[in-house]
Amino acid sequence: MIKIEKALISVWDKSGIAEFAKGLADAGIEIFSTGGTAKALKIADVPVTTLDTLTGFEKLIGGRVKTLHPKIFAGILANRELPEHMGSILEREIPAFDLVVVNLYPFEETLRQTSELKKLVEMIDIGGVALLRAAAKNFSGVVVVSSPEDYLTVAKELESRGQISKDTSRILAAKAFRATSFYDSLIARTLGDID
Repeated sequence: MIKIEKALISVWDKSGIAEFAKGLADAGIEIFSTGGTAKALKIADVPVTTLDTLTGFEKLIGGRVKTLHPKIFAGILANRELPEHMGSILEREIPAFDLVVVNLYPFEETLRQTSELKKLVEMIDIGGVALLRAAAKNFSGVVVVSSPEDYLTVAKELESRGQISKDTSRILAAKAFRATSFYDSLIARTLGDID
């Protein structure tokens, strides 16, 4: 079982996120988030710590770099079963993220509206894909949620058990890898098809 104490939330599609995050906060889970998501959560009166407080960096180069930081990825990738990993992040005051909730920039939706390369390139998510892959790789200790349709599954399991099963975490990790695989293949096909 995976006990959820700290969650990282960074979503483009904010549908349902305030309600989901409020449930997490009510369960005593500390929430860390990025700019637009943090703003939406604060408006909904959900207590949140912004990631720039953790990293010491505000978003860079127009928001292209927000989450790509060792303090964030060390907190996701630390193997909970290895004392040297946990000691390393503890020593550096890096939180161990137990839940990562990310959905990606809407490349597919943008593609339906335009074939303009400049607009499409801006909808290629970098940090989100990296966060999903890192959390999914470490599914034995980190739960990854890549779609709003899984909020209810996670919320119900937390409510009934107080933790998330490793089977649920593994299934959600597979879903995250499918999401990033589809996303990357769509981008590759699109860029290859544009003259």
